[in-house]
Amino acid sequence: MGVPRSVRTALAAVAAAAFVLSGSIVATGAAQAAPPPVSQLTRMAALGDSITLGVSSCSSWTSCTQNSWAAGTSTTVSSHLLRLRAAGATTLAASNYAVSGARSGGLLAQAQSAVRVGAQYVTIEIGANDACTRTVGEMTPTTTFRTNVQNALAALAAGGAPQVFVASIPSLQRLYEVNRTSSSARLTWGLLRICQSMLANPSSTQPADVQRRAAVQQRVDEYNAALQQACAAYATCRYDGGAVARYAFARTDISTRDYFHPSLAGQARLASLTWPPSQWASP
Repeated sequence: MGVPRSVRTALAAVAAAAFVLSGSIVATGAAQAAPPPVSQLTRMAALGDSITLGVSSCSSWTSCTQNSWAAGTSTTVSSHLLRLRAAGATTLAASNYAVSGARSGGLLAQAQSAVRVGAQYVTIEIGANDACTRTVGEMTPTTTFRTNVQNALAALAAGGAPQVFVASIPSLQRLYEVNRTSSSARLTWGLLRICQSMLANPSSTQPADVQRRAAVQQRVDEYNAALQQACAAYATCRYDGGAVARYAFARTDISTRDYFHPSLAGQARLASLTWPPSQWASP
């Protein structure tokens, strides 16, 4: 008996979908490609939010880009930029396109800026602001976060396929725990309304507050999994393996200006954590 046209059409659609799905699975396991010699690097770009801008790491609540873990010029921090220059990229210049308060939805525009200047190496640190909202309900859905990151990586790949490094998001639960007993930190978090999804009612041990904090950290964990998966789709992308997410930072790593952003020591710690899994670190 012949197969009806409608059935044949449906089977063809299923086969096509299976082919696309198979391709996407292969893509998520893309083998890492060897980066070009470090001596060939002349332009890098740093993407992300206020962490990459070095906010609150100097004598100001504003940006201190010289202290950026990625593209800063402070020898105390020893950023990726300085480490690459020391390794042989002597003419390497950097552009910092990070935006204070940026969420994942703003990453595409930053990626497009990196493409326009011909960046050969791009660092990405994004996600804290997607979880640090006024309420748990305002956090970016994980599916949206994943799509936003995928779109940015796709734009980089289409615009010249630079080497990309993706840092994981620090633990917001740890941020809360390390300073929750500090009256200065609690006062600052309240007055500045910092990351209220995690930091509201910091002294409370009521089940609702405990569960709220756990929900925020769960979302951060989901974001980190999305970052890893998105990066794995590209042979030119490296993820930090969760190095930043796992790090139990100390009080000295956090700025006492807002008890939220990395201090100068914290920026140096971020640089030291993220450099080993990067493309040009020594084996």
